[in-house]
Amino acid sequence: MACVLAGALAAAAHAAQDFQACLQFFALAQPPQVRLLPDNRALCFDAFAVLHSGQSKTPVYVAEVLSRESVANAHEKRSNFFYADARLPAAERAQLEDYAASGYDRGHMAPAADMTTPQAMEQSFSLANMVPQAPEHNRGAWATSVEQATRKFAARAEGRVYVITGPVFVPDIARSASIGAGQVHVPAYLFKLVYDEASNRAWAHWQANADATRGSKPITYAELVLRTGIVFLPGVNPLD
Repeated sequence: MACVLAGALAAAAHAAQDFQACLQFFALAQPPQVRLLPDNRALCFDAFAVLHSGQSKTPVYVAEVLSRESVANAHEKRSNFFYADARLPAAERAQLEDYAASGYDRGHMAPAADMTTPQAMEQSFSLANMVPQAPEHNRGAWATSVEQATRKFAARAEGRVYVITGPVFVPDIARSASIGAGQVHVPAYLFKLVYDEASNRAWAHWQANADATRGSKPITYAELVLRTGIVFLPGVNPLD
């Protein structure tokens, strides 16, 4: 499952430049160190940032920041207006018809329930923020034991809680299943990293993208880095 880390430091510098308009979503204003490919594109939204893959036509990861205040203010009505993101080249983006009759949900990486303004809510329905997700997983274990649990923690936290969510393709993107004429790739696993700045503690939820998935014990930050090959918190040495 591990990604190749060659050139990670140079890639991280490139990513930081791409995310100049939304570095607030990353701890220490440092995006994850990940080997960038030519079709990886940084997208800034009002309430989250996306590193998008033109190969998988999904995020590589999505970063956001939660807090007591943001959770308390996240009561926007869902727009439910999904759309293809025109900032991405047509050949690199998912289309609505790719998900139609696919058997998969359009699974948010930055959840709609985290959004605090009408515009942020609308932006969360960009397909650049989606992966094909097993419907029972999306509406069940992921929604309750991961997304809701993360909001509950942030609602009690002393300060900022940095959250990074994304897909894992097995054995890799090219050999994973896909949906639609546009070949939007289906992840085998989803992760959500939670970093509590005040306590300097981090953990990650790791779940199979399957209808049968139930809640599971979080893994350590070190284990997430080992499984993905991505240094999500450069410059940070979080406690387990």
